[in-house]
Amino acid sequence: QVQLVESGGGLVQAGGSLRLSCAASGRTFSTMGWFRQAPGKEREFVAAIFSWNGGSTSYADSVKGRFTISRDNAKNTVYLQMNSLKPEDTAVYYCAADPGPKGYWGQGTQVTVSS
Repeated sequence: QVQLVESGGGLVQAGGSLRLSCAASGRTFSTMGWFRQAPGKEREFVAAIFSWNGGSTSYADSVKGRFTISRDNAKNTVYLQMNSLKPEDTAVYYCAADPGPKGYWGQGTQVTVSS
């Protein structure tokens, strides 16, 4: 059974940092990523990492230069290091594995950035 378990969310002041973790179990995935959903808004892409392309990464323009996605294949875990956080980064962050119609999603972790 596939499970994605996120951790690391919390409350931080603007300019601060947080690191999110997502531990996958049940199988490995070629693509893992992070999405977020703020109150009243649609879920949006944040970052992804692709094992089939040498570990290349992709980021939303809004987080480029501030967030870094990485993965530890031995632990089947993906991380999102978030620096220089802004109040507009406040959202529930979701881990996704092979995002798409047959992908898997975590339960979400709340990130709140105070001004």
